[in-house]
Amino acid sequence: VLSLNPDFEVTSFDNAKSFLDRLHEKPNIITLDYTLPDMEGEKVLRSIKDFDPNIPVIIISAQEKIGTAVELLKSGAYDYIIKDEETKDRLLNTINNARKNISLTKEIDHLKQEISEKYEFDSSIVGNSAALKKVFSLLEKAVKTNITVSITGETGTGKELAAKAIHYNSKRKKKPLVAVNIAAIPKDLIESELFGYEKGAFTGANTRKLGKFEESNGGTLFLDEIGEMDLSLQAKLLRAIQEREVTRIGGNEVISLDFRLIVATHRDLAEEVKAGNFREDLYYRLLGLPIHLPPLRERDRDIIMLAKFFLQQFAKENDLPVLQLSVEAQNTLLKYPFPGNIRELKSIIELSAVMANGSEILPEDISFNSISKESNFLFEEMSLRDYTFKIIKYYLDKYDNNVLKVADKLDIGKSTIYRYLKEMEEIVD
Repeated sequence: VLSLNPDFEVTSFDNAKSFLDRLHEKPNIITLDYTLPDMEGEKVLRSIKDFDPNIPVIIISAQEKIGTAVELLKSGAYDYIIKDEETKDRLLNTINNARKNISLTKEIDHLKQEISEKYEFDSSIVGNSAALKKVFSLLEKAVKTNITVSITGETGTGKELAAKAIHYNSKRKKKPLVAVNIAAIPKDLIESELFGYEKGAFTGANTRKLGKFEESNGGTLFLDEIGEMDLSLQAKLLRAIQEREVTRIGGNEVISLDFRLIVATHRDLAEEVKAGNFREDLYYRLLGLPIHLPPLRERDRDIIMLAKFFLQQFAKENDLPVLQLSVEAQNTLLKYPFPGNIRELKSIIELSAVMANGSEILPEDISFNSISKESNFLFEEMSLRDYTFKIIKYYLDKYDNNVLKVADKLDIGKSTIYRYLKEMEEIVD
């Protein structure tokens, strides 16, 4: 039947040995009679799956035993077709479905390859500063093993991008990368999101739901903003990480897992441990290979490299000619402290590209819109005395005018703060 269809190239065998001798030719689909003269179909199926588990094997048999069909399907058979008057139609439907799945799998593999190339270190993380070269060195070490990686850095420094670069350059790149932002999930939902739940576990649990740990099986689990996790859940998280197993809410089954863990936070977890907000045992379990992403203000000329990269990206996405950064605009960017780091730079550059009138971005096209004036004051030209006023005022506002705490934070005497406060009042008067 299949030989008559020009869409198929069919090769037939009347025994298992002659077929297995040519298995190395890698057929797209195999139809297999369960009863062959020299070998049972189940044994042939195992040989095929040992060679390539992804080849769809459709078994055709006169046996109508449900148990046999179930066992063969468990062993990896794509489908089990009973010989009867409907065999022809069902076989064609099954093969067409298998072909669609093969096409989809190839497309997914191609997309995964594209993603892997996109997240190569030298193309996904832009920069050439000494601070970034140290990061590159640690990233290269991270991909060689399954060690837990803890990424730290200020908001907007590219922690998620670093996590993606590690995953897509590791041996797990063909498996899922599951990212969870702990800070974005309500406290009472985090447990069910991470560990999943069984049907009927609580009101509204109408079906079983797999948690993020299970979804990441075989791949990488990325827990962003791990420092925001509530203390009450940290013990359960520790056990899941330590034992590599979870139990869904409302269930008893212990599910063993194989995943690579990457965590990120903008907080100093060591300080959080001292403050009693984070478990010490969990801290040491997560530490693994620490990678600190430097703030943009410490990356020198990387600012210009990134700005040009974002300009090219913006032009491509909006079908526009690429603008140039004037020397004056570059100097303006280099003087700014970028409290929002890379994320802020991207927004500034995109707005500058929109505001520019010619083929070049000029200083007047650049707008800095930091949320807090205090975080932006380094950009202003002031005397050392004025800077000191600003710094002391910033910390007094931050700590509700607690002079003792501010003195401790700035490592200066209380009298110094009182003296400056008095001078500030006199200036106001």
